[in-house]
Amino acid sequence: MTGKVADHIPSLRRYARTLTGDAWAADDLVQDTLERACSKWRLWLAGSDLRAWLFTVMHNLHANQRRQGMRRGTPVDIDDVAPMLAAPDAGRDDAIDLQRCLLRLPEDQRAVLLLVTLEDMRYEDVARILGIPAGTVMSRLSRARSRLHALMGGAPGPEAATRPALRRLK
Repeated sequence: MTGKVADHIPSLRRYARTLTGDAWAADDLVQDTLERACSKWRLWLAGSDLRAWLFTVMHNLHANQRRQGMRRGTPVDIDDVAPMLAAPDAGRDDAIDLQRCLLRLPEDQRAVLLLVTLEDMRYEDVARILGIPAGTVMSRLSRARSRLHALMGGAPGPEAATRPALRRLK
């Protein structure tokens, strides 16, 4: 099991980084995932998809951590504090910040988008990892792609009047 788990660490790190938006938090999430996987290895069914099981463990840990964080304090919507988080202008108005756009997606849409596109998982696997029907995966993926397209400078979304437009750099 150790060799197989180690093969999935780069994918886990990549997904954790996009989920959390922070390298340190991502490393902590991967560490927690690996610890949980080692302590709960008996729950993995031999012959089943180890990668999907590890992503399920990570997703559940992340959801639990977010719930705990919400209990500890008042959650802040990133859109409410966006002006305070803006990076200083470096003279490149057209620069795309994909990470920031991904973080502006609702978490349920972002998780589906990342698992399908970044990790190249099948809809059925994503549905099993997130504990939702496959139809919901497709719906969330469609909404995530549309919203990301709007955030990246495509067709304006419903909140385009209140948000600064992001433009593509070729």
